[in-house]
Amino acid sequence: MQEVITGDIFCLSLPLDRPGGQVLNDHRCAPVFKPVMRSGNQVFNFPMEQVDPRFSDVSSDEAVLLYSQYSTQWDGFAHKGSMFDVDGSGVRRRVHYNGWEIVDANSRGTQGELGARAVSIASMAETGVQGRGVLVDLHHHLGNERTQVDLNMLLRIMEADRVTVSEGDILCIHSGLGQLIMNSPATGPDPSIRLACAVLDGTDSALLNWITETGLVAIAADNLAVESSSTLGVRKNIGPHGPVLPLHEHCLFKIGVHLGELWYLTELAQWLRTHERSRFLLTAPPLRLPGAVGSPVTPVATV
Repeated sequence: MQEVITGDIFCLSLPLDRPGGQVLNDHRCAPVFKPVMRSGNQVFNFPMEQVDPRFSDVSSDEAVLLYSQYSTQWDGFAHKGSMFDVDGSGVRRRVHYNGWEIVDANSRGTQGELGARAVSIASMAETGVQGRGVLVDLHHHLGNERTQVDLNMLLRIMEADRVTVSEGDILCIHSGLGQLIMNSPATGPDPSIRLACAVLDGTDSALLNWITETGLVAIAADNLAVESSSTLGVRKNIGPHGPVLPLHEHCLFKIGVHLGELWYLTELAQWLRTHERSRFLLTAPPLRLPGAVGSPVTPVATV
């Protein structure tokens, strides 16, 4: 609470129907609304006098088909695991953070073919997810050009802006992509957005070590994947066996650091720069949905 001075608040979520379309990810879709039926009637703007003439209510309800990682989101530890020899037998198995398996002995989840039996996003929700956020404004220094940000570049920008991070902080990365999404038509951005704005260089081992050593508890960015996204193709230096998303593997599988993607950070970044600040109170619990590997989130920054 010591970071709260003015009490102003900022919503750090995109509208959950953004980015719009499937330009950024062709296997996730925008929310689809479905009707809720009552006695054969669709319950939307529904006069309850049709149920009983004494009722004056007008009722609305809905069901929503929601891809949990389409828009502003948290990645749960069940989102990315690894083929790993967890017991020293020489056989690699599908395991997740701390060696957990997300299916039972019959390869079944909580919902049959789906549903993580361990390390689902519900475990994160149970912690409340509130703490000190620290913003690094990459966009101020790098603009909208695609830049792979390694540790040296990150530290130079942090030093220039007098930003420090401490154990327990939630690091927020402002690349500017969230604003490009907000400036785009609701039907979806231009395909050129796939190569816009800065991303962390997940292949930089020094950066991964720094994340571990600083004791960050989470990293959230306003871009897709925080690091360079696998939707752009397999990186050339992957080698004979390795992760498609090395920062994801390091954070979600190895050290237990949650990742947030497609947040909206521009208004907060502008306010913090104007007031020569970088820290704030961040409240960002995911949905407490057992079995889910990710979750939409509406983060709130209080300054």
